[in-house]
Amino acid sequence: MKTFISYVALLGLSAGLLINSSSLLAGTPSSEKFIALGTEPFWSVAVSQNGIVYSSPEVKKQTFPYVAPVKAEGRPADLVRVYRLRGNNMLILKKVSACSDGMSDNKYLYSAVLILGNKVLEGCAQKQ
Repeated sequence: MKTFISYVALLGLSAGLLINSSSLLAGTPSSEKFIALGTEPFWSVAVSQNGIVYSSPEVKKQTFPYVAPVKAEGRPADLVRVYRLRGNNMLILKKVSACSDGMSDNKYLYSAVLILGNKVLEGCAQKQ
């Protein structure tokens, strides 16, 4: 239980650092800055034109080069974003009416699916 509480505090601190670091990315168009996160298991991905950074309790930081997202044909550009990451990895963001992280009262405008090889993680995302 101590480990869980410690990790939740660390995740909150990490999210705060990511949000506060957005001023460092001022040259990046806001449409290309996202934070995606999930619980059980905990994970997060920060997307900016400086790179796509995945982290979890097991993987402190894994950085992928930024790639422009593929968009759904015949749909608004902001509805679905697919980031094809190096290797057999992918991040999919889809605009929804509301996504809940299951741990807080926060509501997010995007659902997120992160595929890392054979591992599939679900969560929520928001623009930064």
